[in-house]
Amino acid sequence: MIDDFTFGRVAVIGDLLLDCYINGSVGRISPEAPVPVLLRAHHSAVPGGAANVAMNAATLGATVLLVGLVGEDESAATLKTALARAPGIELSGLVADPAWTTITKTRVLSGRQQIVRIDEERIETPPAATRAHLISAARAAIDAADIVICSDYAKGVLSDDVLAAIMDAARARGVPVIVDPKRPEFSAYRGAFLVTPNRSEIAVATGLPVRNDAEAEAAAHAASEQCGGNVLVTRSEEGMTLYRRDGHVTHARAHKSEVYDVSGAGDTVVATVAAMLSAGQDLETAVVIATTAASIVVGKLGTTTVSRHELGAALLSKMKETATTVPLDRARSIVNDWRQHGARIAFTNGCFDLLHPGHIALLRAAARQGDKLIVALNSDASVKRLKGAERPLQDAQARATVIGALRDVDLVVIFDEDTPLETIMALRPDVIVKGADYREDEVVGGAFVQSYGGAVVLADLVSGRSTTSIVRKIRQAAPDALPC
Repeated sequence: MIDDFTFGRVAVIGDLLLDCYINGSVGRISPEAPVPVLLRAHHSAVPGGAANVAMNAATLGATVLLVGLVGEDESAATLKTALARAPGIELSGLVADPAWTTITKTRVLSGRQQIVRIDEERIETPPAATRAHLISAARAAIDAADIVICSDYAKGVLSDDVLAAIMDAARARGVPVIVDPKRPEFSAYRGAFLVTPNRSEIAVATGLPVRNDAEAEAAAHAASEQCGGNVLVTRSEEGMTLYRRDGHVTHARAHKSEVYDVSGAGDTVVATVAAMLSAGQDLETAVVIATTAASIVVGKLGTTTVSRHELGAALLSKMKETATTVPLDRARSIVNDWRQHGARIAFTNGCFDLLHPGHIALLRAAARQGDKLIVALNSDASVKRLKGAERPLQDAQARATVIGALRDVDLVVIFDEDTPLETIMALRPDVIVKGADYREDEVVGGAFVQSYGGAVVLADLVSGRSTTSIVRKIRQAAPDALPC
């Protein structure tokens, strides 16, 4: 799972916010005015806006190069302190302007109920000298990054010239750009690899409704025409719709969860997609994982992050349950679902005619190599061709039932060929595990799996354990016990 991913470097450029929370309890109405009286309990401050995107990406394991604008005020000091506590965030790209007010949003809550929000901000385009510093910092971050996020909260940092400089620098280095947009039209984001509007943002930008899948696809197509890139529409409880430039559409359904607070959910989505792409995952897989991350974060109160551990646990729990023994076409669909949830797929094969400790050792070793284990089982006809007319001792369904009942095995596929090569090519496992009585170059399908970055693992054998030796001993003890 994602615990095994190696994440890259993500440049996050955009509007930095400080989210403050004043928590307490309300027990009466003020005699001075018809307003609740809050008995203050505690106060907290966390990074928001592009800073929250950075926190989310860093929490998952990415190294983050953060670029943004702060003032020289108390809120800037608080924001920098909070960011400095997070491992993996580089702050050399922060630009300080004494004339700038660090944007602060203070929410007053009683329990989980927000009573009022107080904003401190002065929305304007920064002066030319400050924009030049931002462009310089953005170029330096892009030079060191594997992927770029533009977190646009429409607070002035991503002005036309800054945004154009980012796109030019990223294009020159071949670094993909993901934009979380706020503009009323998306043409300024042309050159982005992916734009991630929510329902209301894409409705404003395209003038189209987004009430169902078909309308979401139409709006995403129109948005793609504007920006020239892929479009991911976040649709709250309905999940997400990914529209690729080639016209391919994927709907990632939301996982049911209790919603406490949607603030920052878009930050989690864009950070998760970027982090997964930096780890070498494809876009569809990144979107599926981001859907799960969003379902976790909306169940938390306030601006927050999702840890790698809780995301990994949620992804495992969301993988489709299935019958243990399935046809190859069904197996391919199941494995694709596992892979899109970030699972590492292990594979082994054999006749498994009479299950013995050697088999158990092999299967346990194979299971340790991945999150999900597929066992490819020779059919009865295949076993006869390989082992002789007297084998198998148990038919394929009986053998599959026994293998499938083992805790380490997630899926059993029966194949009729002499080797599992066709099955391996259809399922594309991440690792093939065979016994150490093979050489690596003798493992069927090993070269194919290694061709796309997979591995071959040779597991230690249990000495003196094999189905053939068991059959031989039974025949010696009771010659009539087995067919000749």
